[in-house]
Amino acid sequence: MPTTKKPTKKKSVALKRGAPKNRVIASGAKVYGGMKGRVVKLTARRPHRSFRLTRRRDYKRSLKLPGYWSFTISTLKLLLTNWRLFGGLVLVYVVVSIVIGGFGAQDTYSNLASSLKQSGGDLFKGNFGTVSQATLLLITSVTTGLTPNVTQAQSVLGGLAVFFGWLSTVWLLRNTLAGHKPRLRDGLYNSGSPVLATVIVGFIIMLQLLPSAIGLIIYTAAQNSGLLESGVSAMLVWMSVILFSLLSLYWLSSSLIALVIVTLPGMYPLQAIRAAGDMVIGRRLRVLYRLLWMALVVAVTWLIIMIPIILFDDWIKKLVSAINWLPIVPFTIIAMGALTLVYVSSYIYLLYRRIVDDDASPA
Repeated sequence: MPTTKKPTKKKSVALKRGAPKNRVIASGAKVYGGMKGRVVKLTARRPHRSFRLTRRRDYKRSLKLPGYWSFTISTLKLLLTNWRLFGGLVLVYVVVSIVIGGFGAQDTYSNLASSLKQSGGDLFKGNFGTVSQATLLLITSVTTGLTPNVTQAQSVLGGLAVFFGWLSTVWLLRNTLAGHKPRLRDGLYNSGSPVLATVIVGFIIMLQLLPSAIGLIIYTAAQNSGLLESGVSAMLVWMSVILFSLLSLYWLSSSLIALVIVTLPGMYPLQAIRAAGDMVIGRRLRVLYRLLWMALVVAVTWLIIMIPIILFDDWIKKLVSAINWLPIVPFTIIAMGALTLVYVSSYIYLLYRRIVDDDASPA
């Protein structure tokens, strides 16, 4: 029988010495191949190239949507048709918000109102003085909050309550549009499984808002230093603010859709971000216009509802001082926050469904 020669001792030592180097080269080639494959897939999915003019035929995609008012009314009609279900969700969210953070101190609201009246000066003179004062009071109450000394635990629980409100709304809508008759209890218990993935997507959205925050810092610094008084400096400041804000809006137009995609079973956060980017490519402006319209409707609704309530609260408490303790405005702000959360979640989910249906329809 033929005999095989065994490798000598020197060759085996040389092979052992070269093995780690070969493994490093192989692993580096594997990493490079994976990165190159991802880049190739990305360029195949998205026709846009940086600093290059893309042909319209390469990026044009259909997106058949109802008109702005029609889509808004259809969202409200769906919620009102199932008013017991979503009204119960609003009530649960209000109760949870009160348990976590309280009503918001009425004393804080009263002190804020009196401070604005005393320091307003010439700001509130004119026919619309009381309306301007109520608007400023509303904006200050919503942005700064009325609950003093909020602990870190309350902040975390409040954020989780927002995420669970979003998840419950999406879960109930998905099952309602599928022809089922879900119960609120099922939505509250079964919708929380993707909460961690949703929180991660929410964290990514916060990072995407950083350019807007930088733009706000630039504007505030320029205003304090007097740069806005000069024509050239003011133009540069406003251009910087607009560019930073547009960058955040560009990212948000897909990341808000990713908040819906991440609720699908087995979906990972970064996978949802990629899928949302692929969905809005070629139609990003149309999606962004819808989201801006949603924000405008929400802002106008808050002004229409809250300003008369603030004016009524000020008037009735001047007549009957015994009810000064009653937190009418803080409670209304909590209720409006719950309604806004359900409406915004429903609007974005239905917009996502329209995009999916448009992709599924034959060209």
